[in-house]
Amino acid sequence: MKCPYCQGEEDKVVDSRGSRNGKAVRRRRECLKCGKRYTTYEYVETTPFMVVKSDGQREPYDRNKVLEGLKMACAKRPISAETIEQMADNIENQLQAMADGELTSKQIGELAMRQLYHVDEVAYIRFASVYRKFKEVREFLKEIDVFQP
Repeated sequence: MKCPYCQGEEDKVVDSRGSRNGKAVRRRRECLKCGKRYTTYEYVETTPFMVVKSDGQREPYDRNKVLEGLKMACAKRPISAETIEQMADNIENQLQAMADGELTSKQIGELAMRQLYHVDEVAYIRFASVYRKFKEVREFLKEIDVFQP
């Protein structure tokens, strides 16, 4: 592990604890070269799977794409970074359970919408508008009606 400050390769673990509901180990490290501290996370390596996009292209699953989509939908909303990370974790856990080598981008989008639906109405509508490619106001109104009792 290289120090993010000085690129030194020697460090010592100062603290170690479980994180993300037991799915990761959080470690505080201290660089032996510069003395600065930083945090690392260790995860169980899962079997990678491919995502089949709407145009038929295949690409490896990328958690960062899911995370960025959630962050964009939640921008300027009262949603903590921890909640966004938890949503990404939930999506990834569901994908791992479903994955049989390949998943569609549609499956991933639907899981993201389901997570956002339970967290924030505005973030849900934002994500849905991009994901479902709304072209008319009627499509927004129809999606908003989902929240009306």
